[in-house]
Amino acid sequence: MSEQNIVVYTAPGVELSLPLDREHDTVWASQAQIVELFGVDQSGVSRHIRSIFRGAEVDQESNMQKVHSSSSDRPITYYSLDVILAVGYRVNSARAIEFRRWVSGVLKQYMLAGAALNERRLAELGQVIQVLRRSTDELVAGVADVIAGYLPGLQLLRDYDDGQFDAAPGATPGWELTTDEARTVIVQLAEAFPADTLLGRERGAALDGIVGAIYQSFGGEDLYPTVEEKAANLLYLVVKDHPLADGNKRSAAALFVTFLARNGILSKMSGEPRVSNNALAALTLMVAMSDPKEKELMVALLVRMISGEAA
Repeated sequence: MSEQNIVVYTAPGVELSLPLDREHDTVWASQAQIVELFGVDQSGVSRHIRSIFRGAEVDQESNMQKVHSSSSDRPITYYSLDVILAVGYRVNSARAIEFRRWVSGVLKQYMLAGAALNERRLAELGQVIQVLRRSTDELVAGVADVIAGYLPGLQLLRDYDDGQFDAAPGATPGWELTTDEARTVIVQLAEAFPADTLLGRERGAALDGIVGAIYQSFGGEDLYPTVEEKAANLLYLVVKDHPLADGNKRSAAALFVTFLARNGILSKMSGEPRVSNNALAALTLMVAMSDPKEKELMVALLVRMISGEAA
């Protein structure tokens, strides 16, 4: 890579200069360049690209762009590195094999060089947490609690990359939430906010659906077998599905802590809460602001916060 933000790829019989897109962490190549890169015919490349987009292997909108050129009356279509790689793993030419070897070598160098950098970043993140926790702003302090609770998860990801990952099992539920019990919790919450006349009023059968969702199974296997997974999905679904006319976030948090408490994992042996009030408020707001496509991330964050590893 030169100072002009160009990635140069050379191999026997081919030398290509591809523009580097730092904003999106990718490079772009035209179909003609992909043909030259892999030494295959254009019809084959076109067929593979159509198949990649048709099968949603790669998102078409974000991995394809049209650029107008002074040398052509029609815009030239460029494809991202994800598309280039997907095509490269479909063709069996000598150049494609050489490219795959090159990619593997680059990735290995990146992982080796990045290991020390990631270690330092984790240490720096721990220092940032300590600064944030000094804030008198409850939400800022809550974000610090969230990051602190999730830090072990980042360390677990590092261990996974090093081949040392050992996932700890979650707690087995001993108490089952019913819709009537959920309603009782919400009624008690509403009593604490008498001015909010809409708090607790159900919208159709949405609450029944949420309670049923955390106990759903497939092929005789529970989809959310642990207390942590059920609690995380319970909070997420109440916040995002709006089963109540008002007070969904507060009700979600109340049901969340009730579920954990009734299943005996809300507190550590020392009696300190696994999830602080600040962290719970911050997490609930994060879920509310999250995109539906980020559900897995939000649920994983909640699970990490209440798991023994994060405690």
